[in-house]
Amino acid sequence: MKRVYAYLMAAGLMLSSVQLFAQKRYIDEVFSDSDIEVTADVTYATNIDFLTSTRLSSAPLPKLGAELVTLKTAVATGQPIPATHYNPADTNTYVKVTDIKMDVYRPKASADTTKMRPVILYIHTGNFLPSPLNGTPNGTRTDSAAIVLCRGWAKRGYVAISVDYRLGWNPIATSEFERRGTLLNAVYRALQDVKQCVNGLRMDAAGTNTYGIDPDKMVLYGQGSGSYVANAYTTLDKYTEIELTKFLNPLTSKSFVDTATVGRFDGSGGATALTLYGPTTMSTDVSASVAAGGALADTSWLEKGDPPMIAFQCIRDPFAPFGEGTVIVTTTNENVVEVQGSNLYINKAVQLGNNDVIKDMPDDMYTKAARSRYGKTYDYIYPTQTTITMNSGVEGLFPFDLTAGATAFENQASPWEWWDPMSPLATAVVRAPNITAHMAALNSNKDMSSTKGRTYVDTIQGYMCPRVAVILGYYTTSELSTGNFASINAKAYPNPTSGVLYINMEEKALIRNVRVLGVNGQEMLSMDNVNRSFTEVDLTALNAGYYFVQINTDRGLATQKVVVSH
Repeated sequence: MKRVYAYLMAAGLMLSSVQLFAQKRYIDEVFSDSDIEVTADVTYATNIDFLTSTRLSSAPLPKLGAELVTLKTAVATGQPIPATHYNPADTNTYVKVTDIKMDVYRPKASADTTKMRPVILYIHTGNFLPSPLNGTPNGTRTDSAAIVLCRGWAKRGYVAISVDYRLGWNPIATSEFERRGTLLNAVYRALQDVKQCVNGLRMDAAGTNTYGIDPDKMVLYGQGSGSYVANAYTTLDKYTEIELTKFLNPLTSKSFVDTATVGRFDGSGGATALTLYGPTTMSTDVSASVAAGGALADTSWLEKGDPPMIAFQCIRDPFAPFGEGTVIVTTTNENVVEVQGSNLYINKAVQLGNNDVIKDMPDDMYTKAARSRYGKTYDYIYPTQTTITMNSGVEGLFPFDLTAGATAFENQASPWEWWDPMSPLATAVVRAPNITAHMAALNSNKDMSSTKGRTYVDTIQGYMCPRVAVILGYYTTSELSTGNFASINAKAYPNPTSGVLYINMEEKALIRNVRVLGVNGQEMLSMDNVNRSFTEVDLTALNAGYYFVQINTDRGLATQKVVVSH
């Protein structure tokens, strides 16, 4: 496995410095960092904060009712909410509220003339608790991976939006049923928040279109606990689906998620419901969901016609099962609820035909790596289940087969995450004796680093972005059959080079001709009638700088960016 990881590391680092001359918007980075602008701390919704409303259960009903009337009237009439409801320390009110915010990443108008751009909404990780209470240094819309992913999507031409959602549940409850009930409600509230965000974006697009979005092209990307939200968003559409046996409170025989109390899927509810949202006025449908980690609450939610699903998951993820199993809360390693992992839900999405649009993706390096693991049996992490077999043909799933840990909870769950070990969140003590959030998180990410995390992000982008672009209708799978050198098993080295560049085609494929182009497209030199699988290109006469080497082969056309340094 170390060899596979080294390969992914090298591939990721190579791709981070390589771009196509004939770049494909929404797949390749067509803009630079300086072309991207970020609008931060935009309030997209306001609602009851269950994390800080700690006295809510003890509120006298008349007082609770009066406060709800005050809050709902303020929202309905556009009046400011009294400050006492924002202050958790103010004992004059029981119901506390919070403004829910988002950060918007997009190409600057000076760099991008496109007026209608697709949207990717990033839903962060964090166990539905704030850091470091969640036992990790991560769990915000500004996590390291969040920033890099969103900037990467913006540089590809998307509008990327990193969204907050409401937090709060009881992971340390002694009762598994209380842990289950409070977590299910936390996921449900997050689902309501994201639906409100999508609704608000579409309302804005119908008017001023502040961010220049295409309201018909929206994709959800969930990471960690955010994956549960993204998966639920695209599959949960019937109230009977939250009344499965495992979602029932044994004391009441009713669902832990009481819609009369917490509201409908879109967050709207009656006068006594603990929600401030009104009914959504726009469609909240999305085109696809992408999940990095996490699971689906139940595969019975999946139906024919649901949006395509893409997933990234470690096969031995100790907190979310790869197949069927129990969600484990990372703060205490306690059981919560039975769910199904990507090996099952992507398999069902494929069987239903929901992923047909991406079933014929070309066999590029990322697709090849994913497909090479389909249908194989792997060592698993539990005494009662020592092996697990991956389904065949699960198009849309990229599994990570990482070295098994000494114990179940020492296996990696989110190798794409990284953080500053010296930050206040990382150095906060989260449990005795003097275990910091950094130390706790390292248990399932031992070799955490920015380099490692960015490499996995590169893999996520390399596998995800072509599929999303096809799902959104920007390309057909046949149009992606040629691209960079890696896509046709060609290598160019050394890069950077001080003079001679060597080009090698694997498996004895033939190079027909070679062209070297300047950054503005001008031809600097060419080689015709090469007809060999290996050739040398002498670049010593060129000035130091960036160039594009284009090869025409019997496998198609490919272009790679090359740096000449003297």
